[in-house]
Amino acid sequence: MARIAVIGAGMGAMAAAARLAVAGHRVTVYERTETYGGAVRRFEREGFGFDTGPGLFTLPAVYRDLFLKTGREPLEECVELVQVDPSSHHVFADGTRVSLPDSSRAGVVAALDEALGVRAGQRWGDFLVRAREAWDRTRRPLLEEPLWPNWQVLAEREPYPAVPHKRLLRTRVASTLAEVGAWELRDPRLIALLESHALAYGLDPRATPASAAILPYMEHAFGTWYVRGGMRELARAVYERCLARRVEFVFGAEVARVLEKDGRAAGVELADGTVTEADFVVAGVAPGALDRMTRGTRVRGEDEVPPQRAGASRLTVLLALRGGRPEGTAHRTVVHAQDRDAELDALSGSPAGWPARPTVTVLRPDDPALVPDAGHESVTLTSVVPADGETPDAYAETLITTAERAIPDLRDRLLWHEVRTPADIARETGAETGAVPPPALAAAGGRRLHPANSTRTPGLFTVGGWSHPGGGLPHAGMSGALVAGLIVEGPDFRGSQ
Repeated sequence: MARIAVIGAGMGAMAAAARLAVAGHRVTVYERTETYGGAVRRFEREGFGFDTGPGLFTLPAVYRDLFLKTGREPLEECVELVQVDPSSHHVFADGTRVSLPDSSRAGVVAALDEALGVRAGQRWGDFLVRAREAWDRTRRPLLEEPLWPNWQVLAEREPYPAVPHKRLLRTRVASTLAEVGAWELRDPRLIALLESHALAYGLDPRATPASAAILPYMEHAFGTWYVRGGMRELARAVYERCLARRVEFVFGAEVARVLEKDGRAAGVELADGTVTEADFVVAGVAPGALDRMTRGTRVRGEDEVPPQRAGASRLTVLLALRGGRPEGTAHRTVVHAQDRDAELDALSGSPAGWPARPTVTVLRPDDPALVPDAGHESVTLTSVVPADGETPDAYAETLITTAERAIPDLRDRLLWHEVRTPADIARETGAETGAVPPPALAAAGGRRLHPANSTRTPGLFTVGGWSHPGGGLPHAGMSGALVAGLIVEGPDFRGSQ
């Protein structure tokens, strides 16, 4: 039985802790804040409840596997999973609206044909077929296996297939998601639909590899899911599973240093001077925090994937509305930007300023647990913002104004609102500037991969969104599975089955 110190109580860290405890190890989690869940938080006021992190997720099989491998009670006995249908409603710049059925290719094709015109649905359906090919090529190396030592193979090879071009009598390979949209979808509304999946992670489609096609495919193939009571309930269930497996949690415990002995991780030292020895250390923290804890020790080699730079964060506005949620309201509505290029330029640091009408995601869950009574509604607005700059105070009003395209009577119904900024994300997660990590993607020279879970320091592993396989709830759960496998089975571990 090994002693294992886990730094941070985010979703990936807790997933690793539960699996390691089941394998017979003594696991202690040190969390600098007073609660678990990382970015999966909840805000409550006057009977209203809101998710302040992810509001939906895909690939529930990741957490089903976690609960299957760590106890008798399956995931569905610990939380109530709800498949969201329609998967999303879209309001495009020209005012066109469309609702997309969940996990139904024929339904999506029919809906797009009706809303956008004949053949629009077929173009999107053909794109999903190619996206599936990219998914099949990258699923195991990007989600289910430790990062390959020869990761350059993933960096150089674009898994999205070449597309025949009739007039040129040849095929051409898209190198960016924007090229996929321009060459294959053509309709600006279909392009906006495609690019919104990358934008949700703060990725600029003009510089994001075509392999990002797997993001809409994952949602289409595996569904869009919500947890009754809010996504915080998923974090609670994972935390309680850890407790049931006798994982110890120490809250309010900031790790100041990872200890080494004979060139190997040997424990942690807390900010108050407390020293705890361990045989393995699992760090679920952002790269900057890990650098401070290792105090100059290089945990990554020059030939390894470098940590991704701080990219984008999120501005979230929580709305308490009088009046109940109208019947038939979509859980998620995406209000697309009026000026795509202006929005993308702002995210990349253009001095032109913030877009007047950004892309805003409006979440309106049908969940009695989030409202004081049936005569009120809880609504969450989110928009991607730069992580390395201050968000103007008035920008929350811009999100509310934009959301009126989805909720016309919003201003009349508004009781109060709360704003969550990148600074709040930084405080809760420890990620400098409040950056939100995107999932790992193949190609693009490796710029969208994340560092391996193992490090140059024996006994020190990394878990969570800032290491392989990157950000997102399913990816966090997989990172926990990978780290547990590397510790339990050793360096010969080849991934989940």
